Amino acid sequence: MAILNYVIIAFIFCLAPAVVLRLCRRFPLLDKLGPIIILYGLGILIGNIAWHPAEMPIMQEVATSATIPLAIPMMLFGCCFTLNEFKQQAKVVFSGFLAAFLAITIGYLLFGKHLEEGSEIGGVMSGMYTGGMLNAAALQSIFKINEQSYVMMCSYDIIISFLYLVFLISVGYKFFRRLYNERVTTNLSQQEREELERQIAEQKRNPYEGLWTKKGVKELAKIIGTTLLVVIASAAATLPFPDEWFMVIFILMLSTLGVVCSFFAPIRRLERSFDIGMYLIYIFSIAMASMADFSQLNLTDGLYQIYFLSIAVFGSLILHAIICRLLRVDADSMIVSSVSFINSPPFVPMMVVALKNKRVLIVGLGAGIVGYALGNHFGVIMQQFLSSL
Repeated sequence: MAILNYVIIAFIFCLAPAVVLRLCRRFPLLDKLGPIIILYGLGILIGNIAWHPAEMPIMQEVATSATIPLAIPMMLFGCCFTLNEFKQQAKVVFSGFLAAFLAITIGYLLFGKHLEEGSEIGGVMSGMYTGGMLNAAALQSIFKINEQSYVMMCSYDIIISFLYLVFLISVGYKFFRRLYNERVTTNLSQQEREELERQIAEQKRNPYEGLWTKKGVKELAKIIGTTLLVVIASAAATLPFPDEWFMVIFILMLSTLGVVCSFFAPIRRLERSFDIGMYLIYIFSIAMASMADFSQLNLTDGLYQIYFLSIAVFGSLILHAIICRLLRVDADSMIVSSVSFINSPPFVPMMVVALKNKRVLIVGLGAGIVGYALGNHFGVIMQQFLSSL
């Protein structure tokens, strides 16, 4: 029975994106909503139905941890990078950390002080909303937060982060582009504009059509083979470092080697690499969302925590937008870096697809990598600061 459950869960996680993509191409309304939002909602539904076998947490862990190391280099292989993207990173990192500091401090003064472990929760949130769940888990082990409180916080976070993503992917990015008084083609050369228009046109076709033909399978083999080499090399690079640095170094190397590979024409010409990587992100989306557990939500006892998290998430977004505007950062870079900080780097490609602007992928991933590296330190400092207020 256990084996059957593993097969069923794997079947759902792996094939649900294909079904959703097909439905999105067939029904314009679903296409406007987007596969990411649909899969995220479907994942939350799966995580809260009566059928919840013991094998589910294992498959969730496998799906969320295995897809990302493969997806990141795949999605970087076909990207073209310029010095401008790297210049933006210093600005968005400064803005992101400052915005998180201000938003979490305000949220703590308004609501966090009413929580029994308010400063510790604020510290965990500081790491989570500049790095990711990796940092949150590490900080939880440092602060020894009550397990039930931590589980509730993670459940609230998944729901609030979902609403945050829905807003940005659906109407938010249009709002910020208009607020910044720019279009996606701002400051693009003629060649870059033509390339971007080609990318947008490609969004209307089925990128997976012909994948299982002889030519498609051959290209898929090249993509997987190159990706595995990058993953192995990245894992090997972590060996000299302590175990607690594994994820930071691993992701840093995945991104670095992915960028390096993109400068080699034979790899850059693997046209399906981005789309195959995106399919892995779709699997990640439904698996991650299925971790949301409504049974842990106590709206009476957790109301202050919900308010605290909401101010941290949406307050960071607003402040980040203001600071980036003052620093003359473009709207798309601001948006993807915000997603990288709030939702962590694995969610950046989702936003890139919605923006139809692959150029900002490296900005978002780079900001998230810095968040991974500094999130734990930032969280400890924030906990000490909040406890002194």
